[in-house]
Amino acid sequence: MSSMFGKPRAGGERPPQSPLGECNVAILGCRGAGKSALTVKFLTKRFISEYDPNLEDTYTSEELVDQQPVLLKVMDTADEDGPGNCERYLCWASAFLVVYSIDDRKSFEGCQRYLEVLALHAKGCQSHCPVLLLGNKLDMEEYRQVPAAEGLSLARRFGCLYYEVSACQDFAGVQRVFHEAVREVRRRAQWTLPVRPLFITEERPCLPVATPVALPARHGLASCTFNTLSTVNYKEIPSVAQAKLVTVKSSRAQSKRKAPTLTLLKGFKIF
Repeated sequence: MSSMFGKPRAGGERPPQSPLGECNVAILGCRGAGKSALTVKFLTKRFISEYDPNLEDTYTSEELVDQQPVLLKVMDTADEDGPGNCERYLCWASAFLVVYSIDDRKSFEGCQRYLEVLALHAKGCQSHCPVLLLGNKLDMEEYRQVPAAEGLSLARRFGCLYYEVSACQDFAGVQRVFHEAVREVRRRAQWTLPVRPLFITEERPCLPVATPVALPARHGLASCTFNTLSTVNYKEIPSVAQAKLVTVKSSRAQSKRKAPTLTLLKGFKIF
């Protein structure tokens, strides 16, 4: 089942020729971590403390992240005792929020199993979906059982971003986490774009490189010596239509023999 949360946007409806980009975010974690509370807080700015723990749903909202519209789909998962039947969100999501409660060490230990499953999935399919580790219920600081240093250490171990928020009190912090997930998806998409080849043509005249190559004489022609160039100057090569046949006689002051005759295309330069 999917629900739609629409927010009014300035400028009227978006034009059909520019569809919104999509971002699928799956929220994972043990029961009681506050996954549903985070989802509802982000979508409605309201806090509801009680939910059906067996209810799993997907919600859709049009968001504006860094002045770019995005169609954000959020799956509020409902696993009983840790990750089970993971395929339903592993193949669907483009980003993951793994949530635990800072006042419940058991939920923190449970979220480690989710991180391990995501790491194995990324290694198996060579995908790099961003993962964010989220410590919820920051308003319960006086009952904290998981220090922030432990959460940060776990995030570094699995290469995740780390945040602590309060679904009860802090809408701005919750919104920031969801928007950061969208930003990470966009960054990963830019990293995987194919690189276009770059061709550079040298416009300036090139100096010859002193690398003489001696060519043997063939069919009675005298041997010649050419200098190879490091870069070709295309402006000095005329088109075939403009080329004319000319006769060039090569001779040396020291040589008394009759010089051979070479037929060339006018406009071509031999270095």
